[in-house]
Amino acid sequence: PATDAPRMPSYDAVLFDNDGVLVDPPADETKIAAVRDAFREVGVETPRESHLVNLTEGVSVDLLHDVAGAYDLDPTELWDARERHDERSQFEQFEAGARTTYDDVGAVTDLSHPCGIVSSNHHTTVTFILDYFELDGAFDTYYGREMTVESLTLKKPNPHYLEQALDDLDAETGLYIGDSEHDVVAAHRAGLDSVFLRREHN
Repeated sequence: PATDAPRMPSYDAVLFDNDGVLVDPPADETKIAAVRDAFREVGVETPRESHLVNLTEGVSVDLLHDVAGAYDLDPTELWDARERHDERSQFEQFEAGARTTYDDVGAVTDLSHPCGIVSSNHHTTVTFILDYFELDGAFDTYYGREMTVESLTLKKPNPHYLEQALDDLDAETGLYIGDSEHDVVAAHRAGLDSVFLRREHN
């Protein structure tokens, strides 16, 4: 055999993003509808379309405060409503069969490495997915965001939850598999190698 063939690195652990890697990502219209419901809950019947989009992806603490301020709302109250309705909508989508795991997710169970999940989705949603699809045994640790305003500062590309997962697995080296630029940046900030996974949505 050829002696100059590239050697695969050896890792202490393999970490995965969740949405777009293990399961279908939520549809844009589902996320928008959940935010619209949240606005209704706090008394805003006709929010601006731009504000609906603002509270679906790439939300920061400053942006949340700007959106809430446009309607004289308490940012925490608006965010709490947003998180509850977003969580509910995701559970409903899984239970209705509109979202499911990718066909290749079973390959995770073939890995001999300790495995974990690090997601910017809610921790409760990741927990639901592991239980609903009976994937609990495939992962040794997992993290999602807590449903708080403060968690917005800890989501990727902040490596906070990646570093926590590495600590849990007592891993010095690792590979992180994601589907976004934020995943790659977070991995590198945590000192991990990264894989950018291409799916239909990206």
